[in-house]
Amino acid sequence: MYDPLEGMTPLGTITTGARPDRLAAEFRPVLAAAIELVRSADPGTSLYVYGSVATGMAQRPTSDVDLLSIGLASDVAAEISADLSGRFAAICRAVEIGPAQRTDFSSDTDEGYGGCVFLKHYCVHLTGPDLHSELPDFPADTRAARGFNGDIAIHAARWRSDLESGADPGTLARRLARKTLLAVAGLVSIHDETWTTDRNRGAARWAEIEPSLKAGLNTLVIWSAGDGEPDRNEVGAVLDAVVARVASSFEESIGLWGPSEAR
Repeated sequence: MYDPLEGMTPLGTITTGARPDRLAAEFRPVLAAAIELVRSADPGTSLYVYGSVATGMAQRPTSDVDLLSIGLASDVAAEISADLSGRFAAICRAVEIGPAQRTDFSSDTDEGYGGCVFLKHYCVHLTGPDLHSELPDFPADTRAARGFNGDIAIHAARWRSDLESGADPGTLARRLARKTLLAVAGLVSIHDETWTTDRNRGAARWAEIEPSLKAGLNTLVIWSAGDGEPDRNEVGAVLDAVVARVASSFEESIGLWGPSEAR
């Protein structure tokens, strides 16, 4: 859901609506259960919530509860995610815990920088050591945009490989649409000297800047919502005509990660 508080401060730093006093009340039982399970599994794990629940814009029962753990083993994170998704199916579509480690936020790379920006401005601390408060406010600039989506070309190559290997086109379409539209939002942010990660607003604005991509961007918006039933040829055509163009524009105006950075 669109975060109306996301943007740029007068000082040029990123601002969002992700903060403790905006946590969606209907989802607090899910968060309480997540805190309990994570503490039981590993008391030293840091747990954060992000996305529409963190900004108060989540809607029951269609919104996901997106969590970030720092220090939790990936298999444990998957088990807790499955448990919570089943237990709270009447409240949310799914509970997803993304596992990370402290080293993911300490490396002097675009990926590490993007992780710190995300942790500082998009995550609300729930339990465990608070790594969020020690971080500075980050500028809404090309480095932040590159940190978030400088891996778009690497993902594009993976999507092409997945398509050729027989991946389900519907699942692949949603995945590539959501990531590509985030990169589009980064392009809009730098072009307009603002800051946004909103996929729909980014697509609408980039269609004004690059009118030839309007139809393709509209397709990505549809796919990102999980709508439509694209076949393999349609996904391949969008990879060639839209994703490749977005990746090229991103490289020209913002820059890309090195191949060794993407996980």
